[in-house]
Amino acid sequence: MVVNSYQKKVISKCHNSIPSRESIILWLKKSTNFISQKNLEKKFCIHNEENKKILRRRLRLMEQDGQVIYIKHRFYTVPENCKIIKGTVIGHKDGYGFLKTEILKDDLFLSSEQMKYCIHGDIILAYIVSSNKYKRKSAKFLKLLKANNILIVGRYYVNKKINFVIPDDARFNFKISIISDFKDKIAIGSIVVVKLIQKSIRTIKIKGYIVEILGTKMGTNLAIDIALRTYSIPSVWSKEVKNQLYDINNKAKKNDFNHRIDLRHLPFITIDDEDAHDFDDAVFCKKKNNTEENWNLWVAIADVSFFIEPNTALDKEAFSRGTSIYFPSLVIPMFPEKISTDLCSLKPYVERLCLICEMNLSHKGELISYKHYEAVICSHGRFTYNEIAKIWHGDLILQDKYKKFLKDIQNLFFLQKIFNQYKVSKKGIYFNNIEPKFILDSNFRIKKICEKIRNDAHKFIESCMILANISSACFIQKYAHPVLFRNHAPPKKENIVRLRLFLHEIGLTLSGGEIPQSIHYSNLLKKIANHSQYEIIQTILLRSMTQAIYSPDNCGHFGLSLSSYVHFTSPIRRYPDLIVHRIIKYLLLHDKKNIIHETDNIYTNCLYNTDTIREIGMHCSMTERRADEANRDVIDWLKCDFMYKKIGHILNGVISNVTSFGFFVRLNQFFIDGLVHITSLNDDYYYFDSLSLKLIGKSNKNIYRLGDALQVQVVSVNLKERKIELSLYKSC
Repeated sequence: MVVNSYQKKVISKCHNSIPSRESIILWLKKSTNFISQKNLEKKFCIHNEENKKILRRRLRLMEQDGQVIYIKHRFYTVPENCKIIKGTVIGHKDGYGFLKTEILKDDLFLSSEQMKYCIHGDIILAYIVSSNKYKRKSAKFLKLLKANNILIVGRYYVNKKINFVIPDDARFNFKISIISDFKDKIAIGSIVVVKLIQKSIRTIKIKGYIVEILGTKMGTNLAIDIALRTYSIPSVWSKEVKNQLYDINNKAKKNDFNHRIDLRHLPFITIDDEDAHDFDDAVFCKKKNNTEENWNLWVAIADVSFFIEPNTALDKEAFSRGTSIYFPSLVIPMFPEKISTDLCSLKPYVERLCLICEMNLSHKGELISYKHYEAVICSHGRFTYNEIAKIWHGDLILQDKYKKFLKDIQNLFFLQKIFNQYKVSKKGIYFNNIEPKFILDSNFRIKKICEKIRNDAHKFIESCMILANISSACFIQKYAHPVLFRNHAPPKKENIVRLRLFLHEIGLTLSGGEIPQSIHYSNLLKKIANHSQYEIIQTILLRSMTQAIYSPDNCGHFGLSLSSYVHFTSPIRRYPDLIVHRIIKYLLLHDKKNIIHETDNIYTNCLYNTDTIREIGMHCSMTERRADEANRDVIDWLKCDFMYKKIGHILNGVISNVTSFGFFVRLNQFFIDGLVHITSLNDDYYYFDSLSLKLIGKSNKNIYRLGDALQVQVVSVNLKERKIELSLYKSC
């Protein structure tokens, strides 16, 4: 038994008038409300200051032991009386907020009163209170666990000699009083970066100081600067990283080729977009033993792990970034250019170190066998997707230009025909998304929007990469080594219910019962291939699915209908791929030395343990979402900037989403969404049917639903909030 000496001292000082722990707990249990220390003193007839101090010490000890919960202002309760929960605060522009938790399906409401104690992004401890009149569960602030210490971007203003900043992100619903002058003079309206001075309770003015001035005139590059700071994305190389780069040799030495298989004679080629700068994969295929049946496919991936050792400055920085981010006018790479566009880029006619996945495929493109090994290659040519597609379709000029590659490119074409016919993942879901391509002018603003064409060459490389990823997952699983799986969970039941209600409205069904499989999604997509509302149906199918994550727990990949999957093919731009490379090389090395075998205990021979992999997975999932959100912010600004010139124009579109406050219309000509707010529908009172996603007129019974074609007028564009407002012109 452990004896607390401090507790013994307290007990020795206690008189009979000091209640026992049991008495305090019993009294607190009787009340559904929080009890103040004053009420406890009154209940137990404690009047003198000495005994009040002793009671306070006892309550502190009980709090340390988890017997009571301390609330601000010396109020107490017992754990049994309230459901304590941890979550992240999500602010709202109107002053209230929500608490997002990992446990509850729905977010908890935080009133504007509760938001006085926390801000957007804080991690807090709260308790759940009973439903209010709107039948919404709420949360009440208990304790700040982790303050949101990110820098806040906003505009600088002066009013009556008071300096303040209004945050650009409306979820920070407050003004920030600036406590000190920046060393440079700041023009009113400048976009600045502010560091908050944290307070334990924010019932007074929030204060901060300016750490950076970004500019006054909005443009694409300034929008990127704002996104980088809003999402705390690292974008500057540290001195330690630069020092490590300086020490890395500019060229691979002959000694580096030792113990590697020499594949320089194989005519590998790279196939990428026209504007690609880093080439981390190259491919080559041929018929096996000159037969008409099986195929050999080589996928060569740049051996980034050769240059980036664990726990070095470069490795830590790459982990921090998690992924490269491709903004419209700028790339924030995971690795410096010396690595990403030089040493690890598979440039033509340059010897490069690679990790190879060599696969044996059947005449139906099925994976029969595979092997991984370290090699040195020399890319024989750099091609674009469009060039390969044109050569496949008989472009005589390109065929003559690349006649020495024609046989090998023709082999790729034969293999692609097999992939097209049989699919790499037979039951996988294959979406045909229409994506916009933004043509920018010299100021990096949208000049023109057109459809991004995805040809057979894109699909071929995608199939090759999927096969290499499948092979890599199988290889690592053979040794039962912890690894970062790329998990894609099945859709949630409530999403399936909503999806089926929508499909029912347009006369379609999704088979598969309560828990449909990937094949059921795939069959539906085939069925609607020529449907007039194909695009919107496909969009709704996509929305019903969950987000993919990285985790050591293998949950399979629903979209590809695979039991296991990893990312192996892009170590230049994705940190999880680098981890997979390291594990594969570790297993190859130890297998050569007969240190590990299939029957070995995984915990005695691991490069990474499961806990470490889990932490890496959580971080990389976060950085992936962070990159998507930052890129979306910049794209949304570009769209608004473009649509600002279209105010007053009447355009055709379809309803792409329906909410309680209106519906979004996707403009056919520009692939851009704008909002028709419910208040602008002044012909009737409309109510929202959340199950079938419809707005229904109470009197005239007009219905606005997903996929409806209509004409709208561009009313206004809010560049700050990235919102486009439309009004209904007429239904089609």
